Amino acid sequence: MSRQVFLYDPPDRFVAGTVGLPGRRTFFLQASASGRVTSVSLEKTQVAALAERIDELLDEVVRRTGGNAPVPAMAPTDVTDAAPLDAPVEEEFRVGTMALAWDGDEQRMIVEAQALVELDADTEEDLADAEERLLQDEENGPPMLRVRLSGAQARAFAKRALDVVNAGRPPCPLCSLPLDPEGHVCPRQNGYRRDA
Repeated sequence: MSRQVFLYDPPDRFVAGTVGLPGRRTFFLQASASGRVTSVSLEKTQVAALAERIDELLDEVVRRTGGNAPVPAMAPTDVTDAAPLDAPVEEEFRVGTMALAWDGDEQRMIVEAQALVELDADTEEDLADAEERLLQDEENGPPMLRVRLSGAQARAFAKRALDVVNAGRPPCPLCSLPLDPEGHVCPRQNGYRRDA
């Protein structure tokens, strides 16, 4: 079966969002253009890492070009997107591997998210070889979402993604673990609760 690539060059919209209540949220990347929508699920930590790496890569592009690249220092307010995910949210696949690149000729950020794939291998070396072959297989590799963004779109995506990640449950002031509405057993207090 040939690889399915969901290409958005450029997207009308590319955002990170969630479905569900804090503590039970499912995170998604969603790209849309010309009436088609692609949603892929991933972990909260993947969303946070993607947003941070996008900002770092854009900062590096600005630094290396001496500020001549069309990359804003902060997310422009005219491309800020606070709207919810487009419904219905139908997962195409669960993300396993992500990649970022900057196309200097086109002045575009390239974001790739590939489906999670289970690999069988006897040793770590065999596993690494299998992963490399799979990632390099343009014809029969796992499904992939590929999005090409302007510098402004990439900054706006990163800002929203970090906002979505941080919109969850507030952290405990003692242990920094998320506070649950049902209660929280803090490891720093060994589970001891003081009656008021």
